[in-house]
Amino acid sequence: MIRSTTNLFSSAARISQRALIIPRAHIANEAPAKKPSDATKEPAQQKSTSAPKEVEFEIYRYDENKGKPYTQVYKVNLKDCGPMVLDALIKIKNEQDSTLAFRRSCREGICGSCSMNIAGANTLACIRKITDATSGGRVKIYPLPHMPVIKDLVPDMTHFYEQHKYIRPWLELSEKDAANRNSETLQSKEDRRRLDGLYECILCACCSTSCPSYWWSEGGDGKYLGPAALLQSYRWVSDTRDAARKERLDLLDVDKLKLFKCHTILNCTAVCPKGLNPALAISNLKTLVTHKDAPLPPPPPPRSTQEE
Repeated sequence: MIRSTTNLFSSAARISQRALIIPRAHIANEAPAKKPSDATKEPAQQKSTSAPKEVEFEIYRYDENKGKPYTQVYKVNLKDCGPMVLDALIKIKNEQDSTLAFRRSCREGICGSCSMNIAGANTLACIRKITDATSGGRVKIYPLPHMPVIKDLVPDMTHFYEQHKYIRPWLELSEKDAANRNSETLQSKEDRRRLDGLYECILCACCSTSCPSYWWSEGGDGKYLGPAALLQSYRWVSDTRDAARKERLDLLDVDKLKLFKCHTILNCTAVCPKGLNPALAISNLKTLVTHKDAPLPPPPPPRSTQEE
């Protein structure tokens, strides 16, 4: 029986809706309602209830030359430190312990280098505020989970990048477009919108290392590509300029575990620091792999409409 193509992506739509539902208890640092008495307090009284001046940073430490991993606590005065966790890490390395190892580069949430587990959630240290990550006067920082650790907060991402390479993350033009190198390969505005929510991925690995299916796979056969690689795969499958869509889908169909080991847990969507939805991309890929003749889902609405 032939299914209507209008219903093929219905499960993906439900995933998109579910991913946007966040329990109220999980909203970090939601501002409490102001009491009428707050307005009458003196400035000095209000200042006394502000964030603590000194915060302890409990940081995971590991050096293969020193044996087992351990945690080390550093104290940082927030008056002399920038607002982000990365500011505190740099301050600790510069002033207290030069042996502390971590990755960082842009400090603007663009490069993905400083991804780590902060206060129990994968995120980027450069965009995570110290005050938001503090619990009981302490911030707990660990490397990305379920990845081999090279040193301290530096995970070994070799296999992660091999998985990214597997999906062929580059544009493959048709022979006609490749031969005509003196002109651009154009897209309509609608086709360009298909890439919104996909091209912004910075390969920080926050999503993949928060996924239990990825954990189980990495501890076993390692076949599951994970949310980051699959979102990137869908980015190229969705690109109307690309001429290798069938080959890309066949790569995911060589072994069902590469794609279908996803159990739609949605951790990937919950932690993405760029606000992307890998779970929706994976669901769309499942539909396209299962129904090879299915059309691409409609593009998202223009961003100006979404913002309105």
